[in-house]
Amino acid sequence: MGCGTWTASSWTGYSTARGIDKGTTSTIYKSRTIDNRFDPKGVTYREACDSAEHPNSTPIVIGLDVTGSMSGVLETVVKKLGDTMTNILERKPVTDPQIMFAAFGDTEYDDYPLQVTQFESDIRIAEQLTSIYFEKGGGGNSGESYTLPWYFAARHTKTDNYEKRGKKGFIFTIGDEDYLRNLTKEDIKEFIGDDVQGDMTAEEILAEVSRKYEVYHLIVDPSPYEPVEESWKKLLGANAVIVQDIDKIPEVIVSILELHAGKTADEVADSWDGSTALIVKDAIKGLAVTKANTELVEFN
Repeated sequence: MGCGTWTASSWTGYSTARGIDKGTTSTIYKSRTIDNRFDPKGVTYREACDSAEHPNSTPIVIGLDVTGSMSGVLETVVKKLGDTMTNILERKPVTDPQIMFAAFGDTEYDDYPLQVTQFESDIRIAEQLTSIYFEKGGGGNSGESYTLPWYFAARHTKTDNYEKRGKKGFIFTIGDEDYLRNLTKEDIKEFIGDDVQGDMTAEEILAEVSRKYEVYHLIVDPSPYEPVEESWKKLLGANAVIVQDIDKIPEVIVSILELHAGKTADEVADSWDGSTALIVKDAIKGLAVTKANTELVEFN
């Protein structure tokens, strides 16, 4: 997948027709059950492939928590999708971006704890995002299944960026909860269709997905009653990024991509205006590029 090209006019036409600018999550995300196109069960691969249009494709997976508390984030992501794509295409932190959304919830409570769109490069990014089922589930188990999109990306995506060039793509999950420590073999079978020998820990899944992707988690509106930040920092180090304003999530994602392109944290922060610069600076302050063009990030 990944053919076609994103244009500002295509986004304007689509967002106007769908009433996105003035809409709410309930009017934008109208699906009342999973779209069969996005059911991960039985999917061999989601592919991000090179083409004549996009000879150096870069896969970017954006994982969205679709449990009940995430309405504001889902609204922000879709309303600012046009700005996000414009910034990526104009700033050029990566070549030929191809975007896949992974909507996830809680394997212990939800009917559909994972949905996966195709990797796309044009307005189909928006069309598929707005067709996601906002289940509004989750439960009282102090965590969500953030590792489920990691598992899918590790074992069920195929990218020319990695296969041909040995380069990692990017995966960003976004949420306000802690992560569930284990993904059971029964859940993997039920929701993805794979037979595995045993349960997998978050650390095991992280190690596997990190072979093909740079892994980040954006922490938004963490509960003051749970050690969410501490848990994520223990797992991901500085790649657990705290975002103080959900409206700046797209800018933070673009900024992280720019770090990997060789810019310093100060250069990236200073490229934004006003409050955006302050939010970005705070979010990426723990990250530093080790060497230009290596795409490696170290923890300070």
